[in-house]
Amino acid sequence: MNAPWKPGPGGRDPFAAFICDETALDTLRPVVIEMGWQPEKCAKGGLRNAVQSLSVSASPNILMVDLSESGDPLNDINALAEVCEPGTVVVAIGQVNDVRLYRDLIASGIHDYLLKPLSASQLRDALTNAQAVFSAPKNSDPDAVKRHISTAIVGTRGGVGASTLATSLAWMFSADKKLPTALLDLDVHFGTGALALDLEPGRGLTDAIDNPSRIDGLFIERAMIRANDNLAILSAEAPINSPLMTDGSAFVQLEEEFRHAFEMTVIDLPRNMLINFPHLLADVNVVVLATEMTLASARDTIRILSWLKTNASHAQPIIVANKVQTGVAEISKADFEASIERKIDFTVPYDLKAAANAAKLGQTFADANRGSKASGAIRQLAERIIGTSDEESTADGKTEKKSLLGGFDFKSLLAKKEKPSAKVDA
Repeated sequence: MNAPWKPGPGGRDPFAAFICDETALDTLRPVVIEMGWQPEKCAKGGLRNAVQSLSVSASPNILMVDLSESGDPLNDINALAEVCEPGTVVVAIGQVNDVRLYRDLIASGIHDYLLKPLSASQLRDALTNAQAVFSAPKNSDPDAVKRHISTAIVGTRGGVGASTLATSLAWMFSADKKLPTALLDLDVHFGTGALALDLEPGRGLTDAIDNPSRIDGLFIERAMIRANDNLAILSAEAPINSPLMTDGSAFVQLEEEFRHAFEMTVIDLPRNMLINFPHLLADVNVVVLATEMTLASARDTIRILSWLKTNASHAQPIIVANKVQTGVAEISKADFEASIERKIDFTVPYDLKAAANAAKLGQTFADANRGSKASGAIRQLAERIIGTSDEESTADGKTEKKSLLGGFDFKSLLAKKEKPSAKVDA
């Protein structure tokens, strides 16, 4: 059992809950007692009851709210933010098993979302984690956020070299720039990320897909394969008779953990994943679109740029013409740029000998061929990506200066509120 109950800073309670049904309350109260808190702080009523109650009293350190009776959870969460003290750790529970809702709730600043029916072990783990988050040392500067840049590499066609770019960029970030980097290869059946680094892919990614509830910092540490001191890879080589059966929640949670554990994330993202799991780009900062100088690639570049403008307008698109052979392109660079109505950002020349050399050495293209023109172009691309920490572009190529963490969120709203008795959350 934890230490006995005692008031928090400014007389705040350590815990309170607003739960809609008696079954969930009966499961929660024994766990609350184990934690050393007052079971009387588990009240009947949902999120709107919490808003009403906290509008006239100080919010607790840890708040659990039930969304089951909320018709518009995200709007109600915004109302909750108005009455909560800065630093409050909010755990939501509900009965809607929807990865988009989960993603939106986490993005709004909710610490965790638990699905009914609740279990004692599930509650115990969630509340212990919430307590650790609340007790963790806070940064003295509430605006100081650890930098993290997430980059998705998408090929317009098969064979354009998107995986070559992904592994080379990840290697450059980790080896040349010394930045903690995660490489996530989402081609579950035919990915070459581990192969390019001369590594066995392991079972980390398939385990994550099969058991998304297991994904946490410890899982990431154990499941990822180390390529060097700063680079870890998560990939798979799933049997081709085993279809990908997932709602995408595992990928969302992996990206969330990567943001905490690394400074750079590189996602080798097969283009079909845009169709099946569009929420994968919710927190991606840069989308590198690898293309070739063909009519089909021009068509699909136009389609993907349009998709990005509609579904991921916050991400900066970068167009990379890869494996370009002078004088033998199906269409000219000028015609290609005219058709997509924007410039190609980087051109990587075709170098078959360098590619074969990398394969023989079991190294990434950029590592095995440091002096080649192609590697030089990829290095310039890496510099551009690193430079996006204070700017973003829209899918039409227009650049706007803004924070990577721009937009409304629950935590920033809390941090801006001024209450003398409140602890400021970093």
